[in-house]
Amino acid sequence: MNLYTDKEQREIEILHFLKEVIDPELEINIIDMGLVYKVNYDKDGEITIDLTLSTNHCPMGDVIVNSIKACLARQFPKFDIVINMVWEPQWSRDFLTPAAKKQLGIN
Repeated sequence: MNLYTDKEQREIEILHFLKEVIDPELEINIIDMGLVYKVNYDKDGEITIDLTLSTNHCPMGDVIVNSIKACLARQFPKFDIVINMVWEPQWSRDFLTPAAKKQLGIN
């Protein structure tokens, strides 16, 4: 028995791929940083990522966005990759996973 739809399985797979994208300042992947708010997989050829950054003026924003597009283009070469920047809720350290907190030395 499969617990997830094909769409949900693809979205989970995309989240795993996005762990390859590293925030260049903190050297932590964007999933463990809590920067990815939502993933939408459309089998007709589009992947949409709702993404935030640690600040509105993050100097590494373009690097992160380009890394996401390159990562997903390798896995889904015929898909359009759409990145929606989302600022609400505002990112905070509370979004870090336990693994990221450990890496940063935060209790």
